[in-house]
Amino acid sequence: MITCYQIDFLPVGDGERSGDAICMRYGSPGNFKVMVYDGCTKEAGIALVRHVRKHYGTNVIDYVVCSHLDADRACGLAVVLKEMRVLELWMHRPWTHAKLICRCVNDADLTDEGVTKRLREKLPAACALEALAIKRGIPLYEPFQGSRIGEFAVLSPNRVWYLGQLIAHFERTSAKKRPAATDAGGLSWKNMPEPVRQAVSWAAESWGVETLREDVSTSTKNESSVVLFGLPGGRGVLFTGDAGVQALSAAAEYAEEKGVSLPQHIKFVQIPHHGSDNNVSPSVLDRLIGPKTIIPLTNRRITAFVSVAKEPGTQPRKAVVNAFLRRGARVIATKGVAKSHFYNMKQKAEWDAAELLSLPLTQQTDDPEREDA
Repeated sequence: MITCYQIDFLPVGDGERSGDAICMRYGSPGNFKVMVYDGCTKEAGIALVRHVRKHYGTNVIDYVVCSHLDADRACGLAVVLKEMRVLELWMHRPWTHAKLICRCVNDADLTDEGVTKRLREKLPAACALEALAIKRGIPLYEPFQGSRIGEFAVLSPNRVWYLGQLIAHFERTSAKKRPAATDAGGLSWKNMPEPVRQAVSWAAESWGVETLREDVSTSTKNESSVVLFGLPGGRGVLFTGDAGVQALSAAAEYAEEKGVSLPQHIKFVQIPHHGSDNNVSPSVLDRLIGPKTIIPLTNRRITAFVSVAKEPGTQPRKAVVNAFLRRGARVIATKGVAKSHFYNMKQKAEWDAAELLSLPLTQQTDDPEREDA
């Protein structure tokens, strides 16, 4: 029986570059399950090992999940596999599905062998993680929609969508560039005189005014992120990786098909992709955590963590933070410091109280020609 849980976001990132290293334990005292979701760099992997041993009191990790196949997700997990006793590794292995990928891509020059080789060359860190798991005898599973990872269900990606569309476009697809903003005279952002640019670069936001856009997109690699949802202790927990609007919409749709209303259940959510405004939209957030409230709430029903580097930068985007706040979330950013979310567990003395982000009434708008990876 699950009576409590603890979710820890470890500080990762170099300068302004952010990453994810997340671990969790749930169950009851003396009978916990431990899960690691992403490991970022080698240094973050070492920190995860130390953290689990010190704070969880175990050398066993039941589930290791690699949300997607970027090197900054797999490298730290390799350290975890080497140093800990891992019972299951969940990661996608597209190079084992070359036949299906070839059938889905209209290219007569593609061969099964060529696709396998190309994917292995493009994803060396993930392949190394696979090889390490095989060497250590760790069972490997692929986290496709409908799979169960302990208490958690995979809401996205769907297997056919992943292999037939996302993988086929890994190399060719990147985040769409936003259309160039123009002023009343039709000047593009780059061609605007500096005084004009300064004058229009601040957008007013209030509780009732939202500037987060609907027409956003991220890379297919990000869209391939494993979206996990569980109900430990009857409280909804959602991990999103770097998922974008396509994956998050698919996750919400799958949950709805299964009769699960995410807004009614979610108590904790990971803000995707370090708070990038290319990954979420108002309509997607409505489906995930619920609609905007009419007035600011004093008692917030959701906790939202976002992994960001210590150095000041553009993440998390203020429009994203504001959007979560409007929907009843307490937003907490790591900013180079470990953050922990507890349920029915005592907070350890060495953990500092988290600082909540608040809604700024104005926010500097994004450069409309900026791209996110």
